[in-house]
Amino acid sequence: MLLAKLMIPESSRHIFTDFDSALEDLRKNVLMMASLTVRNIENARRGLFERDEDWCNTVIADDEEVDTLEIQVDRDGIETMLRFHPVASDLRQVMAAMKMSVNLERVADQTVGIARRARKLNAHVLLPETAETEPLFRHAESMVLDAIKAYADQNTELARTLKPRDRELDAMNRDFANKLTELMPKRPEHIQGYLELIFIARFLERIGDQATSIAEDTVFAVEAEDIRHTQAG
Repeated sequence: MLLAKLMIPESSRHIFTDFDSALEDLRKNVLMMASLTVRNIENARRGLFERDEDWCNTVIADDEEVDTLEIQVDRDGIETMLRFHPVASDLRQVMAAMKMSVNLERVADQTVGIARRARKLNAHVLLPETAETEPLFRHAESMVLDAIKAYADQNTELARTLKPRDRELDAMNRDFANKLTELMPKRPEHIQGYLELIFIARFLERIGDQATSIAEDTVFAVEAEDIRHTQAG
């Protein structure tokens, strides 16, 4: 990470004359990062369900672009705080952007994990249970999309819907893992494939966690309310 930071040329450094411009540029980079991350989720899905190694490889290759943007957002956020000394809501907006970039980078990492597991699955016979991950994909991706929308629109009502939806995704993951675990003794020849599917479902569950974190940070940025350790959103 440090090496990557050092490799970003000083010529790319932005100089802003006012805080609003700096914050807008920060938000644009975060939303660009969000767009790339959503694309990675969709490409990972295609790699798995179309059994296409090229889509899997695309996800793995594109992760570097997301990593680069995270470094950019982190650096620009720090520069914005040092240059303008924002307080109260302005400071919360900068922190929300920086924390969102971290969560998006983690989502992208989970998609890489899915892509790598999908490549292993695609090398073997198709397991019918693979189709049962589709609801988890839909649920996780919808959470990410709504978390991004809530951040972009400063929509705390939408952001508050993410916590209960995350609990639903947790239950879906748990039920899926339990089912495959029960199948393993009956179909020992598919144990490795079932393990790959369990890992994929777990990655999707973690994507839901990251989406929830983005939503929680959005609520804090807008309303100065910390909902991280509450049951209700």
